[in-house]
Amino acid sequence: MKKLKKLIIACDGESASGKSTSAKLISKKYGLLLVNSGLLYRFASKQILNNKPKNEIFFLRKKFKNITYNKISKQKLHSEQISNHVALLAKNKKVRMIINKFQKKIIRNNKKICVEGRDIASKILAKNPRYDLAFYFKCSLKVASYRRWLDLNKKVPLKEVARSLNKRTIMDKNRKNSPLIKVKNAILIKTDKLSKKQVLLKMSKYVDQLC
Repeated sequence: MKKLKKLIIACDGESASGKSTSAKLISKKYGLLLVNSGLLYRFASKQILNNKPKNEIFFLRKKFKNITYNKISKQKLHSEQISNHVALLAKNKKVRMIINKFQKKIIRNNKKICVEGRDIASKILAKNPRYDLAFYFKCSLKVASYRRWLDLNKKVPLKEVARSLNKRTIMDKNRKNSPLIKVKNAILIKTDKLSKKQVLLKMSKYVDQLC
């Protein structure tokens, strides 16, 4: 396998579908910079919840202007409070513009990158630059709920986790601005019955075809 000089991968999918773990694994294997779009929205939610600014858009513009992705990625951003708030925030067109601009800057400066989120192939990497490969991750609500329940250390009732995830997915797919969709040429990966190793092998098969 020859070493790739350029590789841009888009990973989209529903909550707790395995896209974050899979994006980490494929990034590590091929030496890609990993950008988690969801973390950016979670960071924005945390800042608003903690600071309660009068003008949220002005506040977020300033926050994203003076911080690096590396610093954002090291923060604790997976509380249930943030999860409940972030879906509403993600519907805001102006918020999405701020975060999209932040992501685009990172992407332009890196030729080998994997970006994961909910509108990566359809919006962020649709053009200039365009993705080389797009993956779409999906699993049943039952499996997704159990995974998220474990992530939360079983501190939240499983039924409540399921309700929250289902609500988030419905909102993501039906929002007016950049809804969650599977682009036509995205490779569908159903993770219900696949181990991490199996998912990585499946993704690697498509990456290796570019070599």
